[in-house]
Amino acid sequence: MSLLLGVDTGGTYTDAVLIRDEKEVIASAKSLTTKRDLAIGIGGAVEAVLAESGIDPSEVSLASLSTTLATNALVEGQGGRVGLVYIGFREKDLVSHGLSEVLNSDPALVLTGGHDHAGGQAAALDVDTLRDWLQGAGASVSGYGVASVFATRNPAHELEVARIIAEVTGRPVSLSHQLSAKLNGPKRALTAVLNARLIGMIDRLISKAQGKLADLGITAPLMVVRGDGALISAAMARERPIETILSGPAASIVGARWMTGADEALVSDIGGTTTDVAVLRKGKPAIDPAGARVGPYRTMVEAVAMRTTGLGGDSEVHFVSEGLKGGVTLGPRRLMPISLIAIEAPEIVHEALDIQMRSELVGEHDARFVRAVPGVANDGLGSREETLLGRIGEAVWPLGKVLSNRLDSQALKKLVARGLVQVAGVTPSDASHVLGRVDIWDREASEKALELFGRRRTGSGNALARDPAVLAQIIVDRLTYQTGLALLECAFAEEEQGFGLPEGELARHVLTQRGLIGHRGLTRVETGLAVDVVGLGASAASYYPAVGELLGCRMILPEHAGVANAIGAVVGRVTMRKMGTVTCPSEGRYRVHFEAGPEDFGNSSEALAALEARLKSEALADAIASGAEDIHVQAKHDVRTAEIEGKSVFVEAMILVEASGRPRIAV
Repeated sequence: MSLLLGVDTGGTYTDAVLIRDEKEVIASAKSLTTKRDLAIGIGGAVEAVLAESGIDPSEVSLASLSTTLATNALVEGQGGRVGLVYIGFREKDLVSHGLSEVLNSDPALVLTGGHDHAGGQAAALDVDTLRDWLQGAGASVSGYGVASVFATRNPAHELEVARIIAEVTGRPVSLSHQLSAKLNGPKRALTAVLNARLIGMIDRLISKAQGKLADLGITAPLMVVRGDGALISAAMARERPIETILSGPAASIVGARWMTGADEALVSDIGGTTTDVAVLRKGKPAIDPAGARVGPYRTMVEAVAMRTTGLGGDSEVHFVSEGLKGGVTLGPRRLMPISLIAIEAPEIVHEALDIQMRSELVGEHDARFVRAVPGVANDGLGSREETLLGRIGEAVWPLGKVLSNRLDSQALKKLVARGLVQVAGVTPSDASHVLGRVDIWDREASEKALELFGRRRTGSGNALARDPAVLAQIIVDRLTYQTGLALLECAFAEEEQGFGLPEGELARHVLTQRGLIGHRGLTRVETGLAVDVVGLGASAASYYPAVGELLGCRMILPEHAGVANAIGAVVGRVTMRKMGTVTCPSEGRYRVHFEAGPEDFGNSSEALAALEARLKSEALADAIASGAEDIHVQAKHDVRTAEIEGKSVFVEAMILVEASGRPRIAV
């Protein structure tokens, strides 16, 4: 008998499940994710499933972790302060390639160097400028991303920069060629920056998980779910945290398939911060060929083809004043629900809400609170951010008490983006408390907060909603509508040939919108889904039946929908992929682009054989290092030729090797 422990750390909840022999869920539990100390939430969930099942911790033969923390951080623009070393590009490329926007105020160095498409050196690497920058503007960061022109054809300059950074700073470095074997330097640079930004966060999560499991007496090896649903070792996840983006959503799809056996369906997973939608075809989720997209970012990470939207149970509720009736919209930022922060600081929250309710004036910061998140590195802050962080201290504050002016508001945004501060406000979770759908936190605080929010004036001059229950229904209806849009956008994107418009425009097109309300006039317009939807997430049972009604489709809500991520974390496989390229720089020369540098062969067959052998060896070694057994290795060749004077001429070849096996079970 094997007992598998799956743990998923989300933005709001940490879930745990125990599965016997990969066939039966014998226990499941939830605990609040505690960002100040992730071990508390992990420990609470794991202790609960151990108690429910009655098993001895030593009987657990495999533990696996999935997480939405990396995904949430990218959606919300959070993560550590990092530096980018951009080799062989021009200064203006930072702006034109979109990297300045991604970096925000983080430092960057455009450095002379790089290689050409054939792997030859285009310019010598300027190591002196690099050393000066590392001791000056590039010193106050937690890690570095490095990307060089044509590094996938010759990574020598990236490797040398990494050596120097390690020598001068000792801080972690993310090299673009190690994260993707594909061309497109700007996208590789973006991926390297995001990887560097996430290293500290994922390292803390894995350390907390391993430490807590050991404290509880669980000695089984720990695996981590990758963004494509495969499992990797904890050590590999530490080195490449970017590969854990969409880890939680990927695990949920694996879990959905395991629970339902669905072959053709949309899978929609609602969490506290995001809603993740993917398509199951023939029982398998597709891998996104263009790289994982999370929020505004398109990375080069292999991941499940998933559309992630900043919409969840804890999404920020925004007031819309336009129009006579006004309304609300949700996300993409996550707030701490008022009902939850009232549990942590009841006297402070209720006193502030009562004072605000007695005032005849509607305050800009009514029903908003703020608190610091301890344990997060605060290096690289400006003086105003440091002052504001010091003012907040360790207490929970009404937001209006800590903001003195508009500049403080900008400072607060930076602190939130760095994950140093959490803001609490009205969320769909509060609306669900008011409507009686949920009763786990402080319902009274939610009612007060919604009453304050509902006082805001619409275009007609009237209050948005005098009754908290009326406003709560408005918020839930908005969540239903935005979820429907997310599902339609995913479905339109999957339709062959599309309909001549981008899927985002199609979902919001006037005909689509009229179809959602079943327009009947001289014409009849209907909009909906022709496939089932599998609804996942702790709040799926509360919100998703209305989504099914909106879209006219069957909504499948599995018994363990609330812990699908944790289930998927332990029923997946270890899969390692390696990709390499053979080019033809001149007639009779076939160049293999190895990690150690290019190597030439006299004919294409020798070059392809050498590359395939190397890739198989590397993929097999990675699979073994990640704890796989019964490993199967396969290779796919993509050889591109051109017709010249009636002859087929070799142009380029790509080889993809995949090594896959079940994770090794402790005995």
